[in-house]
Amino acid sequence: MRSVTVLGATGSIGQSTLDIVARHPDRFRVEALTAHTNIALLFRQCLQHRPRYAAVSTEALAKELQAKLHEENSATEVVFGEKAISELAFDAQSDTVMAGIVGAAGLLPTLQAVKAGKRVLLANKESLVMAADIFMQAVREHQAILLPVDSEHNAIFQCLPKDFLPGKTLSGVQAIILTASGGPFREMPMEQLATVTPAQAIAHPNWVMGPKVSIDSATMMNKGLEVIEAHGLFGLPIEKIQVAIHPQSIVHSLVQFEDASFLTQLGCPDMRIPISYTLDWPNRIVSGAKSLDIVSIARLDFQAVSLKRFPCLRLAYQALKWGGTATTVLNAANEVAVEAFCHGQIRFDQIGEMVDHVLQQSSIIPASSLPVVLEADRAARACAQAFMHAQIV
Repeated sequence: MRSVTVLGATGSIGQSTLDIVARHPDRFRVEALTAHTNIALLFRQCLQHRPRYAAVSTEALAKELQAKLHEENSATEVVFGEKAISELAFDAQSDTVMAGIVGAAGLLPTLQAVKAGKRVLLANKESLVMAADIFMQAVREHQAILLPVDSEHNAIFQCLPKDFLPGKTLSGVQAIILTASGGPFREMPMEQLATVTPAQAIAHPNWVMGPKVSIDSATMMNKGLEVIEAHGLFGLPIEKIQVAIHPQSIVHSLVQFEDASFLTQLGCPDMRIPISYTLDWPNRIVSGAKSLDIVSIARLDFQAVSLKRFPCLRLAYQALKWGGTATTVLNAANEVAVEAFCHGQIRFDQIGEMVDHVLQQSSIIPASSLPVVLEADRAARACAQAFMHAQIV
């Protein structure tokens, strides 16, 4: 039986993970759950899955959750804070960690799980966007098993030779093609993008995701971050990592081999499919996802990506080419920009402008250590905040 810690249990990835775990009580047990502030949902999850530990962001929330659990005679111990969450990722008696925390906040606990030599199910792409060299070196040094959860990278992983794991050398591949739905605005006249609201941007046409990832999908920054993640996972040069728009979200990426053949993985747009594959890899288990009816779909379309329409994708490629702390800066600026857009402080079409500004204003240096990465993240956020306040004034 596999023991699982879920970082980000109340997010969409965390909820999908626990849905699969509940379907297989003979295969999985829950060791620890973490959340940011959603203690109402975390409380229900604790009652259902009976973890040994639960973690939240603040002491006040921890006391509130512990009191609620005590009333239900729950034995779950509640801890709080970034340090406690990282300690759970490292110390909790689990062999598998779902890294489902969104954004830069997921880097440190995910890295701790890697340093513990665990099976790490990577849904937190920012760990590789911010610190790919440091992260992958830790994977090799501590002999962690790193399995990609993002549907695109998971699809690629499923198409590769069975003896390949991220961190090893990949050969025989001519290119990988990451597919993208294009989000809700792929056909909207570009002059209308300035009027897009957060509610419109969050309404993804195919996938059910959290607000941050949904907005990143609408700008295609999410695909840019995935390009950077793919570079870290598979070790391919930039020119071999391509992107194509695929509106149906059925083909979840393609691998072109040197013999000119292609392999791909198809399925309904449901994150339980890649999650289930990583949870019990190399076995396949029931995920709860709907089976694909290929006849009813009838057609699969692919289109080239317009970098004019989606400047965030261009900026991601640019940051990857620059190397060093550029991808850290890119991610930090984007997180601030998305939050500012959600609060009505900048327009949708200014997200890319903010990221571009911060990249141009930042000093890009080698990402030689974790402190260097974290300082680049801090400085980029400060620069992005200054840009935002200038727009408001």
